[in-house]
Amino acid sequence: MDSIIDPALLLGFFPMALTWHSVMATLLVLLIAWQQFTYSRKKGSLPGPSIVFPFVGGAIGMVQKPTKFWEEQAKAARGVGLAGNLLLGKFIVFVRDSELSHKIFANVKPDAFHLVGHPFGKNLFGEHNLIYMFGEEHKDLRRRLAPNFTLKALGLYVAIQENAIRKHIRKWLEIASEKPTALRLLCRDMNLETSQNVFVGSYLSKQAREQFNRDYNLFNAGLMTLPIDFPGFAFYKARHAVSRLAMTLVGCAHESKKRMANGKEPACLVDFWMAETVNEIKEAERTDAPRPPHSDDTEIGGYIFDFLFAAQDASTSSLLWAITLLESNPEILEKVREEQRRIRVDFNAPISPEQIREMKYTEMVVKEVVRFRPPATLVPHIAAVDFPITEKYTIPKGSIVFPSVFESSFQGFEDAHRFDPERFSPSRQEHQIYKRNWLPFGAGPHQCVGQRYALNHLMLFVALFSTLVDCKRCRTPDCDEITYVPTIVPKDDCLVYLSSRKDAVPDSR
Repeated sequence: MDSIIDPALLLGFFPMALTWHSVMATLLVLLIAWQQFTYSRKKGSLPGPSIVFPFVGGAIGMVQKPTKFWEEQAKAARGVGLAGNLLLGKFIVFVRDSELSHKIFANVKPDAFHLVGHPFGKNLFGEHNLIYMFGEEHKDLRRRLAPNFTLKALGLYVAIQENAIRKHIRKWLEIASEKPTALRLLCRDMNLETSQNVFVGSYLSKQAREQFNRDYNLFNAGLMTLPIDFPGFAFYKARHAVSRLAMTLVGCAHESKKRMANGKEPACLVDFWMAETVNEIKEAERTDAPRPPHSDDTEIGGYIFDFLFAAQDASTSSLLWAITLLESNPEILEKVREEQRRIRVDFNAPISPEQIREMKYTEMVVKEVVRFRPPATLVPHIAAVDFPITEKYTIPKGSIVFPSVFESSFQGFEDAHRFDPERFSPSRQEHQIYKRNWLPFGAGPHQCVGQRYALNHLMLFVALFSTLVDCKRCRTPDCDEITYVPTIVPKDDCLVYLSSRKDAVPDSR
């Protein structure tokens, strides 16, 4: 049958070069083209790069030079308040404008935005995490946390915080008196010990603390790496470290419950929390009601880790900037010391909660520190739906959205790039006039529940450091530049000489 075509002749019409390699290459080109197309469609009219590097986007630049990367996003967003980019295949929206940031903070709910804390946070932090909660469940848990931050509880924490700060300042003076010493890691160690003592107290044994510190270092390292979740990589180590940290805190919660059930007085944060929880559990058992929510040890361990993470790195950042900014502004430092001399008769005596409330100028200083250098500069969210953020632009579902607390801090305030505690004075009240731009503790339903604790910690440190220590920076041309670790710190890690102050014990006049 002459009409039948020989298959061998048909194949001859195709190029011999059509191999699996060329097929895969073609598919790869099509995939790259499709990614570029979807990126351009999502970005729409937003400023940002027109063409992005396949698959990784700006991730390499973000990891290698995070300060430069986020400065570029802020510069791009200067006109319309928003900018688009791509990170590891995910479309991101950088939010520079304060009012647009508030719009996101106010809409953390299932059908709008989900707070994630870190672009790959759920993989790191696990499911039992306060930042992933919404609505009534979230409100109920925050209500249960309220006993942790009453005046009585905060007063107890002050003594614990002061003891840790004094202990570490003495160590620093021994180390940094003859040679310049970087304070970042020393501050971090001080904060980690302070957080452990305040949050779980004696429930953490010496051996457990040592392992805890090792695991927390692994966790910190993983925050700044690409999320490669395979053995040997930092992200993988960080995820497993968090699991161990959480399990350690589960044990602390369990021991606290037993102690509070025996009628003991609270000695740390978890005790205040468990005292209320134990009472609710007993009442539920008496009335044959369901066990109260958020009372499981595993859940509580995860929530305590939330507190630890929030307190640890943010406080380290703020303490370092407090040291550098006061050293750079001796007239402000002297005003702090004048206030301390007036309020505290003996610098060696413990500081009382009442004395902290008298330190009005010191409080102005620490509020200006966290405005001028907010430690958590970005608060990542994920868009759960297409969300119309402005009349002209809708954030596409699945986008990672980065409201910038840092950029908000320099909007509205008078001479915003000047370190000026007086802006918080009763006569100027810029914190009221521009309160929607002062966002170091966030806004909306997820505003930091431990805000007063954090400010007390900074005030205690400034009060003690300023009166016990003379500090001199070992200056380099770029020492005050910002670097991410993941919170922001001075590029030189706060390299200083320290010495004991001659007038550390003032007279009683």
